[in-house]
Amino acid sequence: MNSENSQKVLIAPSILSADLGKLNEEIAALEAAGADMIHVDVMDNHFVPNLTFGVPVIRCIRSRLPLDCHLMVENPENYLEELHAIGVASVTVHFEACKHLHRVITRIRELGMKAAVAINPGTVIDGLRDVLPLLDMVLVMSVNPGFGGQKFIENSLEKIRALRALRPDLVIEVDGGINTETAELCRAAGVNILVAGAFIFKAADKKVAIASLR
Repeated sequence: MNSENSQKVLIAPSILSADLGKLNEEIAALEAAGADMIHVDVMDNHFVPNLTFGVPVIRCIRSRLPLDCHLMVENPENYLEELHAIGVASVTVHFEACKHLHRVITRIRELGMKAAVAINPGTVIDGLRDVLPLLDMVLVMSVNPGFGGQKFIENSLEKIRALRALRPDLVIEVDGGINTETAELCRAAGVNILVAGAFIFKAADKKVAIASLR
């Protein structure tokens, strides 16, 4: 991941919007279109009201791009060893799902993966202050997690600016409601990584869609 805010914004397409029946074909198309990483949304139908896929599907992914795994699950610590064994580059756990956040972050780093924490729209950033020095990235959810295709929540921009002020070198990722217009707002606020699903997968030309977000 790039920790320098002055560098180009990275694009992480979310395979939540992909055709899972031909997942590796979809991922190959993203690689050809210029994606920088693959965002993998794991949902357990407990922490969020949706069920996607787990480790068995992630294990089948074939990509030269880093896998950015977003755990929208209860007890995310139970997934870490298997994700490490697969070769996942970064793991994001939710602030709201972790009873022992410091312990989970520490374990992710011990396994050699990049450690990130996601915060929901209703969560303030103050709870992150004590663990912020340990994090490689913070993921600001700009929609309520669980489903793709939702409308961008504007006050997410205030959180991005506040995080940038707290730690100028922090990698900040934003996920939810990303399109050309909201991407521009996020870039101006200081985002490093944009997660986009429907906007990219529904586009007639994925390469053009990805380029328009930068």
